[in-house]
This record gives sequence, structure tokens and C-alpha cells, in this order.
Amino acid sequence: MNKTLTQAMALALCSSLAWGTASALDLKGVLKDAVNEQLGTTNKTEAAATTTSQSTPSAQDKLANINWKNPSREDEIAVGRNVTGTILGAAPLVNDAQLQQYVNKVGRWVASQSERADLPWHFGVIESTDVNAFAAPGGYVLITKGLYQRLSSEAQLAGVLGHEIAHVVQKHHLKVMQKQALLDAGTSFLKEKISKNKLTQRAVSTGAEISARNLDKSAEFEADSMGTVLAARAGYEAYGLAEVLQDMETINNNDGSVALLFQTHPHPDDRLAQLSLVSGDQMDNISGGKTLENRLYKLK
Repeated sequence: MNKTLTQAMALALCSSLAWGTASALDLKGVLKDAVNEQLGTTNKTEAAATTTSQSTPSAQDKLANINWKNPSREDEIAVGRNVTGTILGAAPLVNDAQLQQYVNKVGRWVASQSERADLPWHFGVIESTDVNAFAAPGGYVLITKGLYQRLSSEAQLAGVLGHEIAHVVQKHHLKVMQKQALLDAGTSFLKEKISKNKLTQRAVSTGAEISARNLDKSAEFEADSMGTVLAARAGYEAYGLAEVLQDMETINNNDGSVALLFQTHPHPDDRLAQLSLVSGDQMDNISGGKTLENRLYKLK
């Protein structure tokens, strides 16, 4: 990309304020269909069916009728699709079908170890030299090409994906979006009536901004701990995520590739310290985990 992910994300966030743009960035089903679309593998029948479904107001109606007081599973997925579409509008998927399939295979296996294995999980690697990863409600997870290139084993990939999966499982982003939507609704009630469409527009924009920027430290620490457990449950070496954090410590703070990460997350050494404090000797007692260096997909 000619611009950094941070700059592109800012543009996408501004664009997402317009309802039509947010809908367009849904990208025909976000990750599953977006992979086919960008790689030119979608067949004509699927494309025709997608076009027909897009011409109907069902997707927009679904978003407009989200119950922000108590979002359903379907509400969460609908919001996550649009948040992810906004992110993909800033940084498209890497044009490598085998890479995307591989990351989805690993991610879905790790996600199957969680309490929300039934979500329609989707994973993707996006075109960005930044070192970062993002999660959106409903089971959508993206990692940057810059981060993927620093990984040296499948266990490390599992740890990174486990962290993002944990955010979704704990509904970290959704809860912030819900709070903001209800606050907007309350404020607007005192001043002027607000349509459900407008409320959802704001919430989707907030969700993309949260994904691109930050949650509070406690949420990040919780995701580190839970992500490590999920990767271990999946049969991977428990230290995968810790190894990635150790690698991040070696990157200069002034390196542009980690500028967004360091602005939006606790510093890696703080995360490592907290992970060690929470896990204690538990990770040392987990034996037999696989690292699978040779199985990590090599970028073309």
C-alpha cells in the first residue's frame, strides 16, 4: 500500500459514516466471498446469487433492526461483517488463496476449543506491512502480512489468533459498541429522534475504530491469557503467543510498523509480565504441545 494502515484506516472510518459505503464494504460476505472475489475464483452462479441477495434490503434491514439493549447472535454477526468490511476497505486481503485457506484452517481449529465454537468463524491476512491483528464481533479475525511474516511456527500463529478469538468470545468489542450505541440513543432521545439506521451507522464506525485502535488494558491482558489457553487446548506449544510478544520487544519503538500496535496495546513487556503473573507455573506443566515450524505456510 502507498499509505500506512493507520492512514488508510482513518479514511475508511470516515467513509463508514455513510450508510451506503458501509454496506458496500460488506464485500459479498466479507472474508469467505472476498477471498474468491479478489482471487477471481467466484463462479458465475455464486456471483449471480450474491448480486440478487445484495439487491434486496434484507442485509440493511438486519442491521437497522439490531437490538442494542440485548444483541442476539445474529445481530453480533451482522455488525461484525460490516466492521470487517470497513477494515478490508482500508487494507485488502493478501492475494494468496492457499495462505487464506491455511490461516482459516488453523484459526477455526483454535476457535473450536472455545465456548463459542458455533460462530461462523472467518480469518484472513491483509495487505499491510504493519505488525498487528484485529478482531470484530461475530467471529471475524484479521492479521496483517507484516505480523505473519514475523512468525516462525504454527504455534505462534495459533497464539496470535487465539488472542483475537478471545476478544470475540468475551465480546470485548461488542460491549464497547453496545455501550456507545445506547449512549447515542439516550443522548439523541433528549435532543432529537434518531433512526435505527443512523444508530447502527455510528455503532459500526465505533466498532471499526475500536478494532483499529484500542480496548482497555484489562481486555488485552484477558485476551492474552485466554488465547494462550485456547492454543494449548488445540495441541500447540503454550509459549507461542509469548514468543511473539518477545519478538515484538526487539522492534524499535520508532519503527513505523509497530506504531499503531504500541499505541493501541500495552507494551509487550507489560503483557509478558501479566501473562506470567496470571499463568504462574501452569504453562510449564503443559507438555507435549506442538510448534510445527515446518507446517507454517511460507508466503509466495
